[in-house]
Amino acid sequence: MVGSHCLFGVFAGALLAVLGPIEAKAAVPPAPKKISVELNKLEPVGRGCRAYVVVDNATESAYSVLKLDLVLFRPDGVIDRRIAIDIGPLPASKKDVKTFDLEATPCSQIGSIFVNDVLECRSGEQDVSDCLDKIAVSSRGPAALSK
Repeated sequence: MVGSHCLFGVFAGALLAVLGPIEAKAAVPPAPKKISVELNKLEPVGRGCRAYVVVDNATESAYSVLKLDLVLFRPDGVIDRRIAIDIGPLPASKKDVKTFDLEATPCSQIGSIFVNDVLECRSGEQDVSDCLDKIAVSSRGPAALSK
C-alpha cells in the first residue's frame, strides 16, 4: 500500500509540473461592438472631391441619424474648413458605403479629416448619448481619418 500512495504522489506531482498551477480565471467581458468608419477613397469630381466612406455598424442598434462634425486639414496641417455630414441611416449589424461631396476642395488639398464631434445621434426617434465613443475610425488612402 505504501508504494501505491507514493506512486500516486509522483504521478500528481508530474501532472502539476506539466499543467502548471490551476488558477481561477475571471471571465473577461467582450469588448463593446463599435461603428467602424473608414475613409476608403477620395475621388476628384469637377472642382471638388468625393469621399467614399465604408461604415460598418457592428452594434445591435439601428441609427436613424448619425451626424458628424468634421474638420478638413490641408496637407500642410492647416485647417481648411469644417463640415457636417450625416452617415445615417445605419441598420443594425450591417455594412454600408456612404459618399459625400466636398465642393470646391480638390482631393489633393485634403491632408486629413478629423471627427471633431457627433452633432446628432438617434436610434429611431430616441436620442443616443456618447455616440463618439461608439465610433472607431480608419483610413485606406493618403488622407488620414482620426478622432
